[in-house]
Amino acid sequence: MDTTTQSPTAPPPPPVPSDAQHRREARGATRMGDRIFLGFSRGSGILLLVIMAAIAAFLAYRSVSVISKDHGNFFTTFEWNANTDPPVFGIAVLAFGTVVSSIIAMLLAVPVSMGIALFTTHYAPRKLSGVLAYVIDLLAAVPSIVYGLWGALVLVPHLNGLFGWLDTYLGWTHIFSWEGGAPRSLLTVSILLAIMILPIITNVSREVFRQVPQMHEEAALALGATRWEVIRMAVLPFGRSGVISASMLGLGRALGETMAVATVLSPIMDIKASLLDPGGGTFAQNIASNFSEATEEGRDALIASGLVLFVITLLVNGAARAIIARRREYSGANA
Repeated sequence: MDTTTQSPTAPPPPPVPSDAQHRREARGATRMGDRIFLGFSRGSGILLLVIMAAIAAFLAYRSVSVISKDHGNFFTTFEWNANTDPPVFGIAVLAFGTVVSSIIAMLLAVPVSMGIALFTTHYAPRKLSGVLAYVIDLLAAVPSIVYGLWGALVLVPHLNGLFGWLDTYLGWTHIFSWEGGAPRSLLTVSILLAIMILPIITNVSREVFRQVPQMHEEAALALGATRWEVIRMAVLPFGRSGVISASMLGLGRALGETMAVATVLSPIMDIKASLLDPGGGTFAQNIASNFSEATEEGRDALIASGLVLFVITLLVNGAARAIIARRREYSGANA
């Protein structure tokens, strides 16, 4: 009699999921509805890239021929006479005005926006915070032309005192020297743009500051931190990438603002050292002011300037994305 005991057969190992299955499970695309939603999302992203590529191709196609006919240097000429024969035009003044006015607007708007966002989320009583948030939301809904009319009828007449004070005490810098006349300059445009982009930056920053984990703030308070120290050590580091994103949204509007700038600015195709004297212009303002009266070549020249603005916007957004990617632990970005 065979007394040898047979060991029970071991169950086969479970199948190892493939890498593709791992990726599907990580994306939550294991069910039919998830896969359909994933397909729509991916298709929307691809469609957006196709649209952007089509816009870039159209702008480049219309720009190449007219730039070849330009009797000036497209990048350094201060003149814009695209309707003449031969055409002479350049974007030096427009690029200077667009970049300078947007940068000054950001310098004015971002600190104020962060202050309002911090006040409404960490200092103001609940009722006052709600009222302020409602008013800021209303400011974001005001059309650009209304801002432009307000700037021309209210802001410009009341800037004489400010311009005179800057000329008296800071005129020696030549940046704030003023020769008199109506204050329709790049600084006026920058102030108006700062008011226009302030609601956007404030709203996004406020929502970011509200997402700060309560445990972070309670831990800082438990260590004896004051309210400002809690904001400096817990709130601002967490919301840094969100504030950067909000600032880039505001910068995008400042770069492409048209009607408000065209209503307030007195454009002169010249670059002046002073921000208080009329001079300069912006891409969007120049396109809006000259498109209706432009010839076919003149319109192509305006489209070429629009291509430059398109590239500047892409570079700004790419730089913002690169900055946010360095703070992944706060932004939640994985790519």
